[in-house]
Amino acid sequence: MVSETNLEQFKEVTPAGRFTLQNSAMLKVRLENDQIQAKLGSMVAYQGDVRFEHKSGGLGRFFKKAVTGEGVKLMVATGTGDLFLAQDKRKIMILELENERMTVNGDNILAFEPGIDWDIKRVEGAGRLAGGLFNVVLEGTGKVAVTSDGEPVLLDTSTPTFADPDSAIAWSGGVSTSVRSDVSFKTFTGRGSGESFQIAFQGAGWVLIQPSEGPTIPEHSHPGQGGSGGGGLGSLFED
Repeated sequence: MVSETNLEQFKEVTPAGRFTLQNSAMLKVRLENDQIQAKLGSMVAYQGDVRFEHKSGGLGRFFKKAVTGEGVKLMVATGTGDLFLAQDKRKIMILELENERMTVNGDNILAFEPGIDWDIKRVEGAGRLAGGLFNVVLEGTGKVAVTSDGEPVLLDTSTPTFADPDSAIAWSGGVSTSVRSDVSFKTFTGRGSGESFQIAFQGAGWVLIQPSEGPTIPEHSHPGQGGSGGGGLGSLFED
């Protein structure tokens, strides 16, 4: 029999505002008859009266998504209770905006408070990348939760900085971005099409880099081997 003493280490963390880290890989969100926006499918548990709705983001953003094939999908959680969010055991960081702007890689956005407006932007010059390159631009005042595959590093972009598109988590509003390409050693390692793309960051500000180049895609896939099982409440909101 498992004693309560053994389970003590896993007890819920007392909320400190709307966003509280339950642990390094799980975010606890306290809702008090209000709402937050979160990445679709990131809910792992909730307590209380919480309702979920797929967020298209309005006609303009829905049209942009339909035309570009953009895959950033959000849901709105509304009500009163505690909501627990996570993504693939990634490290979660809570950043705070104070009437400012920040851009987040669409794959690394987890949740943000209602005082923050959002839009989906395409990085200029990224049309040659498969599916383009899209990010979530956040602006306003409030907290933003982002994820990192490993412990990230913060780089000062006052010096011209270049990063793998899947490694750049987020960057400050005053930083300009562009896409740079070259022939890479990846030609011989089987990753990509032989042309390597980096995002160039310039201007006073910062960029947060994760020690990962995103999920590894198998070189060959065979029918009948199965895939990632959807599951979870998030799958109910898929288009």
